[in-house]
Amino acid sequence: MSVVIIGGHDRMVCQYKEICKKYKCKAKVFTQLPSNFKAKIGSPDLLVLFTSTVSHSMVHGALQEANKNHITVARCHSSSSCALKKILECHCS
Repeated sequence: MSVVIIGGHDRMVCQYKEICKKYKCKAKVFTQLPSNFKAKIGSPDLLVLFTSTVSHSMVHGALQEANKNHITVARCHSSSSCALKKILECHCS
């Protein structure tokens, strides 16, 4: 299963990827808005939005891609490792 995480803290990127690996998921993490953002999202199985630490333009672009490609979206206000684990338990089990 592939997961794209949008938002979160820069220092947590490695932890997010390790958590996803434990749930047998490949992860891309975007904490900042890169150039050509929509193309870099691709077509994952799950899109995780950490809404407290992400800009409105990133949320808007991510949701457009999710609607266009029929991607499941999980929103969470907290960007903690525990919050990510709960999301993955629900969607990867």
